[in-house]
Amino acid sequence: MAEIVLIVEDEIALQETLAYNLEREGYEVKIAGDGPTAITIAYEIKPDIILLDIMLPGMDGFEVCRNIRKEMNTPILMLTARDDEIDRVVGLEVGADDYLTKPFSMRELIARVKAMLRRVKLIRQEIGSTPAESPAKTVKFNNLLIDMTRHEVKLGDDILTMKPKEYDLLLYLANHRGQVLTRDHILQELWGWDYTGDSRTVDVHIRWLREKIESSPENPKRIITVRGTGYRFEG
Repeated sequence: MAEIVLIVEDEIALQETLAYNLEREGYEVKIAGDGPTAITIAYEIKPDIILLDIMLPGMDGFEVCRNIRKEMNTPILMLTARDDEIDRVVGLEVGADDYLTKPFSMRELIARVKAMLRRVKLIRQEIGSTPAESPAKTVKFNNLLIDMTRHEVKLGDDILTMKPKEYDLLLYLANHRGQVLTRDHILQELWGWDYTGDSRTVDVHIRWLREKIESSPENPKRIITVRGTGYRFEG
């Protein structure tokens, strides 16, 4: 079955160009020209990846991303005409996975789509695998519970609201408990070398995780900073 790409773009010429090239690569393509339509289609068909333009009429791409992230973990590649650092930061905060700045080549876009889908598959395979003698799909560290079946994190009795990359990062750290992981290693495993950001992205997500799972984020006990290297998860 072909993977589904949802294109959210209001420029007709770009819609058609993207659709043509993605269909040539074997993807099934759906198109939305505005934010509300994109949200409706995303909920209905659950695409494998979303290409989301920031500058949309009415509801912009950031708001579309926020709405989709309330219910879905689908990879989102944002398309922007501006190469602004603030755009990247806001995009991360609302749950985008990567950026591509216009104008871009179709070869680069196709490569980015393939890489993002490939990473999602690899991450899901890794975080979803458990030893044969331990079929449980939960990981628990004192009052912190990661439920892989429900894609849910609980702290005590409270269910934590997690952005997709926060969840992936927490589970990756948990699966490598006690190991020192460099920022570059984490970036490669969860974002890929083709990601357009840098290792500060990891620091930002670590900070967000600490604010949610640490009793004192300024004095963390679960996610330890290894000075000059990276991080170590202690549970």
